[in-house]
Amino acid sequence: MSIANAIASNSTLRYIKKSLIYVYPHSVSVGFVPFDQRYSLTKTQMRFTFPWHQRRQLVSPTTIVSRPKFYATKNKLRREDETVYVSTGICSFSDFLCKCLLLTGGQLQFRPPLLLPRLSRSVAAWTSPVASSNTSVTESAAAASSTEMTQNADTIGSVRQQLANLMRESLRATVPELDGEEPIVSACNNPKHGDYQCNNAMGIFSKIKGKSTSFKNPNAIGQAIARNLPESTMVEKTSIAGPGFVNIVLKTDWIEEKIYRMLVDGVRTWAPVLPVKKAVVDFSSPNIAKEMHVGHLRSTIIGDCLAKMLEFCHVEVLRRNHVGDWGTQFGMLIEYLFDQIPNWEDIGDQAIGDLQAFYKAAKVKFDADADFRTRGQQAVVLLQGGDERYRAAWKKICDISRREFDQVYKRLQVTLEEKGESFYNPFIPDVVEQLRGKNLIVESEGAQVIQVDGYEIPLIVIKRDGAFNYATTDLTAFWYRVNVEKAELIVYVTDVGQAQHFDMVFKALKLAGWLPSEDQIPKSKHVGFGLVLGADGKRFRTRSSEVVRLVDLLDEAKTRSKDELISRGKDKEWSEEEVEAAAEALGYGAVKYADLKNNRLTNYTFDFDQMLDIRGNTAVYLLYAHARICSILRNSKKDIEELKKVNSIQLAHPSERVLGLHLVRFAEVVEESVTNLLPNTLCEYLYSLAGLFTDFYTNCKVIDSDEETSRLLLCEATAVVMRECFKLLGITPLYRL
Repeated sequence: MSIANAIASNSTLRYIKKSLIYVYPHSVSVGFVPFDQRYSLTKTQMRFTFPWHQRRQLVSPTTIVSRPKFYATKNKLRREDETVYVSTGICSFSDFLCKCLLLTGGQLQFRPPLLLPRLSRSVAAWTSPVASSNTSVTESAAAASSTEMTQNADTIGSVRQQLANLMRESLRATVPELDGEEPIVSACNNPKHGDYQCNNAMGIFSKIKGKSTSFKNPNAIGQAIARNLPESTMVEKTSIAGPGFVNIVLKTDWIEEKIYRMLVDGVRTWAPVLPVKKAVVDFSSPNIAKEMHVGHLRSTIIGDCLAKMLEFCHVEVLRRNHVGDWGTQFGMLIEYLFDQIPNWEDIGDQAIGDLQAFYKAAKVKFDADADFRTRGQQAVVLLQGGDERYRAAWKKICDISRREFDQVYKRLQVTLEEKGESFYNPFIPDVVEQLRGKNLIVESEGAQVIQVDGYEIPLIVIKRDGAFNYATTDLTAFWYRVNVEKAELIVYVTDVGQAQHFDMVFKALKLAGWLPSEDQIPKSKHVGFGLVLGADGKRFRTRSSEVVRLVDLLDEAKTRSKDELISRGKDKEWSEEEVEAAAEALGYGAVKYADLKNNRLTNYTFDFDQMLDIRGNTAVYLLYAHARICSILRNSKKDIEELKKVNSIQLAHPSERVLGLHLVRFAEVVEESVTNLLPNTLCEYLYSLAGLFTDFYTNCKVIDSDEETSRLLLCEATAVVMRECFKLLGITPLYRL
């Protein structure tokens, strides 16, 4: 079978999300990531004979990344240089192969034969090789390429991405001289104007004004953009407003079909396409031997939400708990343990008892006793040097702390993989030598530092006593994550107070050539967040001015929720297990949502009464709204799965269409939220969805109406999207309340 015929018979391979060209010293390997609507992204590699000097022309535009490739072995890392040319964005698969054809003089020699993966249940025959080792791309593939973008632009990605694909074609036809002009598409602020709007006209006119052009003003450009818009199953009509704003109205039957297909195929088919495929989210990260406080609560909740959204978008996420298990405090704690309990190895965990009290006592001695302070500092060097006795004491302290942390993670239902500061310790010497080899490390007042732009103080890499610090570990962790774990995006979720530290680290990484410019991979982002305040407007603490224990905080939220359920008589209607489960969902969900609904950069006031209120923008209100929809579906006594077998969604009433339009915007809201790393965007969408459903249910009779089937399916679609929002926010949905 020729590749052209293969493409024509298999729609799942018509578009690829990304193409990758790996250039090695003696070969070129090309890979591509097919886009599959129903399932996940799958990567297929193919290696073929190719004119090495023409490698840069294979795909356009490209991001060129030169980097060493490391392979982890038992005792060391082996390095092999590679250059990676990454083609970003969705492109036609046949067009990609045709470019290969043109650059290879007419024949592609595949070694091994091209394997087309099984991406869909409809292409079961594609589980074995379909091409010989001398498969060629025929001219029919090129002919198919020009029509595929128009035919499939309204089936790939979020609604905004699909419209952008159509607008991109129109812009190419309207202003071909502006190669690479990206469409600016957004939802209309005023629904009277339309559903979406393209806002490129003014920007284009400013670029071509004064040059040889037939366009006299931005409005004329807007008119041309609308005329050149390819025919599509999704666009009903367009209109031009003001200085060239192209207003777009979607076809109602297209919205209906999109909602129905989601109900049949699952909400994950709405997942947006992101330009990265592997990410590290570094969050929570408490310090060993210290109590987790509300600051760690914010990092844990925000980081878990960002990880969930990336995972929804088919990104492989490494959830990293970068615990502070390797610093000055351990020298202090270990020496205090040796002083107070010489036979600590024989006693067990009870030797330390309450770790918080143990830490405070050690800190008092560390601050008051100069000799003890010196021994504590020396102990850090011994620990980092691998002394067995110090390592054993360190391990015992860490194990006790982890058990306390796990109590919090269990309540929040958060999963992390611990790779603390100590994990990167074996890699630090090599990383430091690489930085030294780049002439970045200099001596300053006995310490080894890196000078970065914009700061009078340097970034300390090795302290005067020879010990490493946070900066050393963060530089090494980044190196490991990029070169060993192959991360393309690294997100650090900490309080805004660490913004300067990460800015200095990122600048040092750029000086080393390890962190490229913003439009290249890998990318690194610091996700800062504000303080949690008490009712007095000050940092949230207990009445005795102690930092609030996180476990106690969560337990109180659950207890208050349980008391409310009991006051409403639910303990008589439900089993004890059901009451406990509902109390946890309400209490823990309320704490999470109260954090996530705010812009993370701002401070917020922790108020149990407000976050547990059934009215207003709270998790409790939203959980009740979802339970209400589930009650409507139960009371209909209809089998929703049977109703799904017939496509009968009709958005005839204005309230139905408004709700339907909001539902299909879910993907772009997730895309915006995860791109900007702002969970509150998703919270705003969820709260609006609950309100729009209330309007729909008020204006449209559901049960026993002529439109009962359609409206029940619309209820189900709303519940499905709400549940996915809850899932991304880390909240457990309730089906009855």
